[in-house]
Amino acid sequence: MSLPAEILEPYRLRSASLADNDPVWLAGLRHRAMACFAERGFPSPRAEDWKYTNVTAIERKRFPLAAAPGEVDAAWVKARLLPDCWHLVLIDGYVHHDLSHPALAGDVVFCDMGAALRRHADLLTQGFGQAVDEDHGFIDFNTALFHGGALIYLKAGTRLAQPIQILHLQTQEAIAPTRHLIVLEGGSEATVIESFIGRAGGLTAHVTEAVLDREARLRHFKIQEEHDRAVHFGGFYVQQATGARCRQVHFALGGLLARSEIHHRLGRGGEAILEGLHWADGRRHLDSHIRLIHAEPEGASRETYKAIAEQRGRSVFQGRIVVEPGAQKTDAVMNNRNLLLSDDAEIDSKPQLEIYADDVQCTHGVTVGQLDENALFYLETRGIDREAARQLLLYGFVNECIEAVDVEPLRAYLHRRLDSRFNAIELEDLP
Repeated sequence: MSLPAEILEPYRLRSASLADNDPVWLAGLRHRAMACFAERGFPSPRAEDWKYTNVTAIERKRFPLAAAPGEVDAAWVKARLLPDCWHLVLIDGYVHHDLSHPALAGDVVFCDMGAALRRHADLLTQGFGQAVDEDHGFIDFNTALFHGGALIYLKAGTRLAQPIQILHLQTQEAIAPTRHLIVLEGGSEATVIESFIGRAGGLTAHVTEAVLDREARLRHFKIQEEHDRAVHFGGFYVQQATGARCRQVHFALGGLLARSEIHHRLGRGGEAILEGLHWADGRRHLDSHIRLIHAEPEGASRETYKAIAEQRGRSVFQGRIVVEPGAQKTDAVMNNRNLLLSDDAEIDSKPQLEIYADDVQCTHGVTVGQLDENALFYLETRGIDREAARQLLLYGFVNECIEAVDVEPLRAYLHRRLDSRFNAIELEDLP
């Protein structure tokens, strides 16, 4: 979707301005990415991987680039920072130093991208671009224009005592391109939580790369609950060496149009556990594009994604498992469970297996249905009215995902959000 010159020119100027202050290696990446973006623009629904998600609204909206961070209520932001975590707060893509607490030393580097470019250029040059396995307009756009983000680096054998939370807050109807790089050396372990919230209908264009060395462990949680008019693109790309393990959990609860890409490439004996929940209500469009590449033998992967689509909402799940030649003893399972609660809602599920090895165990399953009428009737016979019974069954469907979150502060936060979404149903007051 090539953009008109009048829309493209501000992006060109901003990318060139950023490149003027960058090291040579990054300036070169920006120039090449901007040239590619100018040629092809944002992805088109004519591309197979984008057939369910049309992003032409970005061109119609003509989002400007956020030139500076907006004003925020510090107390409001602090209420969304999880306890017992290290924090980095990005306001419209710009680091808010007073609300951030990233200072770690010794075997751990956790800092904003500006500090990383000044102090840890060697780490950036080694890891930047290693894990991204896509080549489309949003990736070009992010590379050309990102102005904030984070670097997380752990030396071999290091284990973080607390999770890291990176909070992205949109305050303007503008574009906030951000980029994170996570590098875990052999045997190190970290938990990273990315929270996307918004008070305005802007455009998020974000990429997180994770490079995991031998036997490294990463838990990554993404909570997307942006403004009801917001547009979100977020990519999470992981390269896993021998024996590396990654668990990624994704809650898509906000935005008007949101697309998340979660792509993993597994080495020998690697493990990936991917879980997610879409709640597409109102006119919300939520799309998750999952790709798991088993590049070497003895890898294991588990995908479990659930979705609720109601009113005029739409949920899209595209799950693809690729077992490359020689990746024998692969064990891969994909499950997608969906509740369709309205005649005007829509669910699209596209599971794919591409297997080029002969000694593997790979399965996938998809269900799309409505709430169980027998279960509703049972609750009604116990004196619970139909709407309360419906809410209880939905609560159970969603609560299963939240209970699987093994980071207590995040699980407590998600329970509070769940309770507010269900209008704080008092379960103990029900018959």
